[in-house]
Amino acid sequence: MTARRIPTRPVTTVPDRPLPLGRSSPAPSPTAPLRVLLADDHALFREGLRRLLEGGGEVVVVGEAADGAEAARLAGELRPAVVLMDVTMPVLDGIRATEAITGAHPEVGVLVLTMFWDDDYAIAAVRAGARGYLLKHARSDDVLRAVRLAASGDQAIDPSLAPVLLREYHRMLTRRPGDAEQGPLGPRDVALLRLLATGYSNRQIATELTLAESTVKNNLSTLFQKIGVRDRTQAVLYAFAEGLVSRPIVA
Repeated sequence: MTARRIPTRPVTTVPDRPLPLGRSSPAPSPTAPLRVLLADDHALFREGLRRLLEGGGEVVVVGEAADGAEAARLAGELRPAVVLMDVTMPVLDGIRATEAITGAHPEVGVLVLTMFWDDDYAIAAVRAGARGYLLKHARSDDVLRAVRLAASGDQAIDPSLAPVLLREYHRMLTRRPGDAEQGPLGPRDVALLRLLATGYSNRQIATELTLAESTVKNNLSTLFQKIGVRDRTQAVLYAFAEGLVSRPIVA
């Protein structure tokens, strides 16, 4: 896997704020600070990130890890709301650490924060269950916003990588026809996908379609199986790739 460093000039063809996938509304302010675990092999960067996150009183850093294996262990011990994960780390890389954490503790949101502007890393991170992929040149308020989104179950990606993820997801469906759609999508399926991509929660979808919230949850599970995806993030990517949504939603 070959990584390329962040371009010296910002990408100008896409918005410069993180792109939320799934529900687009930021989570309400919690009554207690969000518990965050930092995973990065550079101590100086962890120190700066800790100061940034804890400066507003909204976040408390409960632990730090210098490698992926330590990150996976501490995630199980400390149960943070969010893990801020670097990609390239010793012992266990960030992608495999993400997969280990999301597999064992799906309630923990992993947010990849890396210096590598790389298609393969971003795709691998999403497949591993990461709720976000940001570059280290992101603004401080965007990082904080992404942490809030990840803690509430939402997703945010750097907008410069959004087109890559959409194209790759489309190729993935084409390359693995057994995992693709098992029949034509009905009007209800299309409505669900569009509402997901618009940022609606299950409760909002239930209100919009005049359904019980439990029915919406069951319908989404059936829809995910039909189109060969495992979660809301992949369903929204599917909606973009299949043209059911005309353009990415930017907060």
